Amino acid sequence: MPEITSKPDDFLTIYNPEGISPPLGQYTHVARVKPSELLFIAGALSVNARGESVGEGDLYAQAKQIFANMRDTLASAGADFGNIVQFTTYLVSADLIPEFMEFRKKHFPEYFPDGKYPPNTLLIVQRLVHPEFLIEVQPIAALP
Repeated sequence: MPEITSKPDDFLTIYNPEGISPPLGQYTHVARVKPSELLFIAGALSVNARGESVGEGDLYAQAKQIFANMRDTLASAGADFGNIVQFTTYLVSADLIPEFMEFRKKHFPEYFPDGKYPPNTLLIVQRLVHPEFLIEVQPIAALP
């Protein structure tokens, strides 16, 4: 598996422009990436390595599995969470937003220790591919 040993400081700049409102959660408004290789990753679901659904009815458990899968997927390309330039998150109910925000508040400092949270779009959808899934997260990453 390829290994990225360093990311130049100017390769990826994540910031909030002056004059607009602060983010409403653990995300940033803009990710500016210099020309590089992009990594488009399919939406991650709460499925373990054996293909078994994890955390039925439990958004928090599903999110933990999703981000573990995402970590492993990024590592397969020699990347990590610091390479993510954007997320799209799908929830099956607006009622899940507070729990999702709590998950992000607790775990994003671990995933993004520099505090540079990628832009995120949150969408509420009727359902996902299987009814037991409450959340799906699709990241886009860039490699220097």
